[in-house]
Amino acid sequence: MAQPTATTPETAEHFNRSLSLLDSTLIVSGSMIGSGIFIVTSGMARNLGSSGWLLLLWVLTGVLTVAAALSYGELAGMMPKAGGQYVYIRRAFNPLLGFVYGWTVFTVIQTGTIAAVAVAFTKFTAVFFPALNPENTWFSLGPVKFSLGKFFAIGSLVFLTWLNSQGVQSGKWVQNIFTSAKIIALFGLILLGIGFGISNGTLTANFQDVWSASKTTVDAATNTVSVVPLAGLALLLAFGSSMIGALFSADAWNNVTFIAGEIKNPRRNIPLSLFFGTLLVTTIYLLANIGYLAVLPLKGVPGATDVFGRGMQFAEFDRIGTAAASVAFGDGAVAIMAILIMISTFGCNNGLILAGARLYYAMANDGLFLKGASHLNKNAVPGAALWLQCAWASALCLSGTYGDLLDYCTFTSLVFYIITIAGLFRLRATEPNAERPYRAFGYPIVPAFYIVATTSICLLLLINEATRFNTGMGLLIAALGVPVYYWTKRREA
Repeated sequence: MAQPTATTPETAEHFNRSLSLLDSTLIVSGSMIGSGIFIVTSGMARNLGSSGWLLLLWVLTGVLTVAAALSYGELAGMMPKAGGQYVYIRRAFNPLLGFVYGWTVFTVIQTGTIAAVAVAFTKFTAVFFPALNPENTWFSLGPVKFSLGKFFAIGSLVFLTWLNSQGVQSGKWVQNIFTSAKIIALFGLILLGIGFGISNGTLTANFQDVWSASKTTVDAATNTVSVVPLAGLALLLAFGSSMIGALFSADAWNNVTFIAGEIKNPRRNIPLSLFFGTLLVTTIYLLANIGYLAVLPLKGVPGATDVFGRGMQFAEFDRIGTAAASVAFGDGAVAIMAILIMISTFGCNNGLILAGARLYYAMANDGLFLKGASHLNKNAVPGAALWLQCAWASALCLSGTYGDLLDYCTFTSLVFYIITIAGLFRLRATEPNAERPYRAFGYPIVPAFYIVATTSICLLLLINEATRFNTGMGLLIAALGVPVYYWTKRREA
């Protein structure tokens, strides 16, 4: 990869390799754990109505995530360069496909996630400062609503971007402190929840008739609840659509590959950090869901006046983490969970901001992104790329479109994971003698299992009427990268 050929007091020539295995592992796990695990299980409980299918969903999500991480380890060992997955796709296939991936990451996947996490951080900060609530709109310009909450979210992005522009050490310490804090807090809450459930019998009750699946819906007009048993194709479709939430909650583990240029001994430490980080988060997520089942009834009634009556299915605003904590901590649960999610989302966004800019830096060095993003600042980080990422994520925050865009591109993100792991097979065939310090565990069975299983999930999403529109829009956004690529190449010619 090309590097700047000259330096000034305002630029550096190359990255500093200063991130250890522990730092890298905490970037993997910290980027994965945001606010999803505290929310998405409620919708899954409505869609599946079964503790057995619910836990199987999280187990399969974890297995797929770890399988993908193990497969990426070989690619990371072969190409320990800034840009990670973009570099892998470009080398295994062609620059066009690499660009389409980078285009989708910049326009939606990375920046949309950053915006969504910043808004989640603001919503839970509003528990202590109600003026930040999204309902408190100052004024509107067409569809865009201006509020203190949105500017607070943007302010958090500006602060974290500035912090990371001061050097990788600054971002590293924020990541290590906040990720360690949320992991310790999560384990504490899980142990309390499981202990409570064992003593009060809720866990046992939730494991009766464990595989009887059903979909629960509420008619908003009549406020009536309907429960439809699920079996066969209907169960598969419900399982596949529910899995999107779990996969999104477990996403962003690949971000560590973007910062390969700043990791010590990357050929060893990136594969190990991918494995340890994804395994740690998989364990936390599975235990968290067992904790929810230990504290709250799986099924509930939407109009109930207490958390037990509402159950996991109808936790208020889907905040199942807060509902579970309220059983153990009473009135203090809202504040406790708000603090935990603030810590979680702040640390998550730090990792996303730190990593994402390195991908755009790699693209810029290939002439496929704005030229200014190809330079490192005096602190040896891609400052211009960081601020470009901040600007677009802030625009998404302000517009409020990030939620729809993320819904569209969750499917596309899965497609790119499949493509990248398919690249592992392609490189084994086209470059059999290339240096491979780490070889993918279980090759070819483990990566083939990931491709088959994830492709099956994608097909379920395509044929499911409820998710078909979002998947189509995701593919359209990615496809728009093709004409942009040719326009960029023509401009460079």
